Amino acid sequence: MQPIRQLERLLADLATPERYLFSSADLQAACPPSSDPAVLLSRASKAGILRRVCRGIYLSPRVDYPRGRILFHAAALMRANAFNYVSLETALSDAGILSQIPMDCITLMSSGRTNGISCGEFGRIEFVHTVRRPEDLAGQLAYDADCRLWRASPALALRDMRATRRDLSLVDPEVLRELV
Repeated sequence: MQPIRQLERLLADLATPERYLFSSADLQAACPPSSDPAVLLSRASKAGILRRVCRGIYLSPRVDYPRGRILFHAAALMRANAFNYVSLETALSDAGILSQIPMDCITLMSSGRTNGISCGEFGRIEFVHTVRRPEDLAGQLAYDADCRLWRASPALALRDMRATRRDLSLVDPEVLRELV
């Protein structure tokens, strides 16, 4: 059987609405030893078997996946070995504290390095480095099962905005006074 058909069959067996994203390392492990993984993933993307989200992250388009959560799920997969939490503009917007809603961009604090990652048509993920440890923030974080990430409380997100010198002009002044 051709390597691309083997990959297609494997994805048909593995992909579910909960498990629709795959890292290139996941997919390379499934590639036959005789094939070049990079070439195979490129061919699978062109054939519509896979869809590239961003560098090293692919989704299986044949399953019904949660379209509004792709960036969050990709961020969780991309930095699975780091401490990450939704914060800054994303957390404040979701809490109704910003006067505008950021479109197609999510912001996370991460123990990894600061980096902005373009995910093409899906949007952008912005990781901002933090030296804070999970145990120091335990009471200010809640796990968001839909996003598969920890989420900052509005007060913590506001402190993160100040600590990273982000623009606070979109923050509702009345809410700002309540949180301070």
